[in-house]
Amino acid sequence: MTSFGWTELIGLSLSPLAWLYQTFTASDLAALNWAANVQAALLAVLVALLLDRLWGEPPVWLHPVVLMGKLLGWSGQALAPRAEVQSDYLRFCLAALVWCALAALFFMVYGLAQFMLGFAPWWLWGLVMGVLLKPLLSWRMLKDEVLAVEAALQQSLPAGRERLSWLVSRDTTQLDAATVRESAIETLAENLSDSVIAPLFWFAVAGLPGAAVYRLANTADAMWGYPGWRGQGDRRRHWQWTGKWAARADDVLNWIPARITAMWLALLAGGLSWSDLRRDAGVTPSPNGGWPMGAMAQALGVQLSKPGVYRLNPQGRAPQAADLEMSVKFASKVIVSHVLLALAAMILIVLWRGRLLANV
Repeated sequence: MTSFGWTELIGLSLSPLAWLYQTFTASDLAALNWAANVQAALLAVLVALLLDRLWGEPPVWLHPVVLMGKLLGWSGQALAPRAEVQSDYLRFCLAALVWCALAALFFMVYGLAQFMLGFAPWWLWGLVMGVLLKPLLSWRMLKDEVLAVEAALQQSLPAGRERLSWLVSRDTTQLDAATVRESAIETLAENLSDSVIAPLFWFAVAGLPGAAVYRLANTADAMWGYPGWRGQGDRRRHWQWTGKWAARADDVLNWIPARITAMWLALLAGGLSWSDLRRDAGVTPSPNGGWPMGAMAQALGVQLSKPGVYRLNPQGRAPQAADLEMSVKFASKVIVSHVLLALAAMILIVLWRGRLLANV
C-alpha cells in the first residue's frame, strides 16, 4: 500500500470505490498500488459469486449471519417487552444502542481482517476477501427456494402454500395458486436486492465492513423490524418500539440498492415505464420493496399483490408457472451481468496497470 497517515490509511483500506478514485488520480507509482487494490476487490466479487454458485451457503456453525441472528435473538428477547406499550422511547433508545454496538463489533472485526489482508499480494487478498464476502450475500439459496415453491405447486396447492410459508411471514393458507406465485416472485425480486445487490453495493462503498454491517441491518430488520406481536409461548414479545430503529436503518441502507436493482431489471427487460414503476413503488408499505418488485412485475407482464395492501402493475395478468421460472431467469441475468461487469473492469485495470508500468 501507499504510505499514508494512520487515519487516512485505515479509511482508504476499506473502500474499493476510494481505491478506484485513487487509481486514476494518484501519481503513477502510487496508482499502481491502488490499481492492485481494485483488482483484489474485483477478484473478491468474482470469488464470492463463484463460491455461491458452486456450494451455496457455508455450514451453520461457520456462517456469520447465523451468529448475527443469535446475537440479535438473545438481545432482542431481553429488550422487547412482554406487554404492549403505546410509547416506549426508552426501549427504542436501548435497541438503537444495541444495534449500533453490534454494528460496530462486526465493522471492526471485518475491518481488521480486510486491513491485515491488505499487506498480502493482491491475488491472495482478493481470494480471501471473496471467501469472507460470500456468506454476506446469497443467490443460490434464494433461487432454489423460489423454484421449490413452483415444484411444490405442481404437486398440489396445499404443498405450494406450505413451501411458500418458508419464505414469507404472511398467512399462506388461503392463497390460490396465482397468489402463491405472486408472493414467490415478490420474494425473489425483493431479495435479489437485499441478498445480492445491496451487499455488493456496500462492499463497493466500504469493503467487507460495509457488507457485514448491511447484512446485520437486514437481519435485524427481519428479526426486530416487524411491528406487533411475534414469537410463541415464553418468547412472545411486542416489537412496536424495540424494532423501529432496525426497520428505519434497513430502509436507509436499502434505498440506493433497491433502485439499482430496478434499473438492472429495466435494462435487461429492454426498458420499462419508469412513471408506472414510481407509481407502484409508492403503494407498498416499504419505501424500497416496491422498486424491484414493480420492475419484476413489468418485466414479466404480470401483476403482483398482497391482498388488502397493494397491487403492482395492476394491468398485468395473473402469473403462471412459466412466469415464476422466467423471474428466476431475469434475476440470474442480473447476477451474470455483475460477473461480466467485474471481468470487464478487471481487464481494464490490468491494461491500465500495464500502461502505468510503461510510464514508471
